Amino acid sequence: MFRNQRFFVFSNASLDLREIKFFRTKMLGTGMLLTAVLAGVVFVVNLLAGDVLGIGYGAMSVLSNENRLLKEHIQDLGKQMQLVQGALDALSEKGNELRLEADLQRIDDDTRAVAIGGARQASINPFLTGEASAILAESQALIERLSREVKLQQQSYAEVRSRMEYNRDFFSHLPAIKPMAGHYTVGGFGMRLHPVLHVWRMHYGVDIINDVGVNVYAAGDGEVHFAGRTQGGLGVLVELRHGYGYTSLYAHLSQVNVRSGQTVKRGEVIGRCGRTGLVSGPHLHFEVRRNGVSQNPVDYFFDDIDAARYRTMLAQAIASR
Repeated sequence: MFRNQRFFVFSNASLDLREIKFFRTKMLGTGMLLTAVLAGVVFVVNLLAGDVLGIGYGAMSVLSNENRLLKEHIQDLGKQMQLVQGALDALSEKGNELRLEADLQRIDDDTRAVAIGGARQASINPFLTGEASAILAESQALIERLSREVKLQQQSYAEVRSRMEYNRDFFSHLPAIKPMAGHYTVGGFGMRLHPVLHVWRMHYGVDIINDVGVNVYAAGDGEVHFAGRTQGGLGVLVELRHGYGYTSLYAHLSQVNVRSGQTVKRGEVIGRCGRTGLVSGPHLHFEVRRNGVSQNPVDYFFDDIDAARYRTMLAQAIASR
């Protein structure tokens, strides 16, 4: 409509008509400026009047309340996480007790600090500032610490469980009971005067005295490595391999109840007392070796738990499970 029109104004100075350049642009700019000023006035008056026009004040109020409630909720979560931290500290101490029972080293404070690490830099949220940002950052750091603490305890308990399973198997194979009822000399292991040869020589085991035919029991779980008569002074014997570097030997037997390659359990009858080989009377010669080195067998069994009693206690324990 105004595309080809030109606008003029009368000049009193020159007494002629002068064209107004960029008339439409000037009119449009003036209109926009007046509109913006009017909108600003309306917005301010609306806010002062309590957002009677419903153009934003209510929304801002809702957002402000939500922000306040959110901060309070995050603070409450922080307090709850502090309680969780205390529970984890107590759990850590209990875990150290279990580690000692399983023959593992405690996780000391320095090791724990290294495993958990310090607080990591919290991610920056561009929409939060001031107190809200600080509260969120602190909560994020605590959550990360708790996560690493839980992971450390999971690893520790897995290690304890593995070690206890190992110990359970190890202890069952350890030659840890007196293999036959009877009397023995505590100092029987070591250098002694041989009762038959009457010369000083090393005695690598202990002699348990009893009658011919008395039951001889396996001192621990294992596999029969040898069972039968030998050409030496030990006569008829049984040798067990228990694993974990342990072997046990039962000599001067009158009877063998097992065969080579057979698996036996602690307390199982493997032979009977006798007087075969170079002996002065019926007895059981019992040896324990660890990694090929002779041990004093007396260190591995107790007088108050013989094989027969052990079998009874084991059966009762299994029945009560």
